[in-house]
Amino acid sequence: MASEFKLTPQAIQNMKDVLIQHVPHARALGLTIVDAKPGHSWLSVPYDEKFIGNVETGVIHGGVITTMLDNACGTAVQLALPERMSIATLDLRIDYMKPATPGLALMGHAHCYKVTRNIAFVRGTAYHTDEADPIATCVGTFMLAANRATPMDYISAAVKQPKSEG
Repeated sequence: MASEFKLTPQAIQNMKDVLIQHVPHARALGLTIVDAKPGHSWLSVPYDEKFIGNVETGVIHGGVITTMLDNACGTAVQLALPERMSIATLDLRIDYMKPATPGLALMGHAHCYKVTRNIAFVRGTAYHTDEADPIATCVGTFMLAANRATPMDYISAAVKQPKSEG
């Protein structure tokens, strides 16, 4: 059954907030979607001392980078699908190339390059300012229609206004 959801520029804009806001861990890290287009997402995480993995060097913990890449990949998958559905990370392989530079925000870009009936394939990069100079790279697979939950209506969720009393 085809969805009435259309991946318009307005839909992408609305999804920017909603896709991250429903994941408490992403909110706790301050993840934001910087940009998005069909099959692609760019996320950022601000540098914060509470994310330091090594107090002697000030380097951000690898788990923060993993979380950012997983969310970037999942967002790219959602933006590659013809209709909204639940997804789940099946596999995420991350190759760390160098430590993140203390004091600098992290950026991540993910591209969903193939969608089959049941699986989506994604690759991504974590970096500071130049994607050609990566901190880490990843490849991942995501299961489509991961559960029987009703897919979130991104448009309605993004524009719902609280009811005023009166």
